[in-house]
Amino acid sequence: MRPVRRRDLLVVVAGLALGSWLVVRASYGILPPLQWWLPVPVGVLAVAEALGARTLRARLAAERDRRPRPGRPSPAAAARPVEPLLVARLAVLAQASAYVGAVFAGCWAGLLLYTVPALGRLAAAGGDTTTGVIGVLLSLALVAAALWLEHECRIPPDRDEPAGAAHA
Repeated sequence: MRPVRRRDLLVVVAGLALGSWLVVRASYGILPPLQWWLPVPVGVLAVAEALGARTLRARLAAERDRRPRPGRPSPAAAARPVEPLLVARLAVLAQASAYVGAVFAGCWAGLLLYTVPALGRLAAAGGDTTTGVIGVLLSLALVAAALWLEHECRIPPDRDEPAGAAHA
């Protein structure tokens, strides 16, 4: 499995910003009012993934500390290890969430591209701009949390191996 490329995320954001700007420009008058709480579920997912990344990091660090090493006695009681399949599932979730966050960031940015210049001439643009800013920020928070979770799912090199040892 390859890590998510930041360039691909930027392309998704830019492409969807342009596309959603075109859609909003053509149909802004018939869109329902955008409430400020619409992007909040994306923020909840960002918080959940950030907590998951922090928890996984702590569990993996504790598991590494419990491994027997030369010159150090074996641990008395080993705690339940982290399941490799769980880490693989979290990595897939993180990659999917990074793209979902990029999609939403692009859509909200496209809305902002239309509403920010229209602040002075459209009454609804003020509230929609607030919603768009919240949406972009929470979507970028989801991307950041997903990339952090993906980073924590990577297998670090074993510190006990010699520098030139081959990996299986």
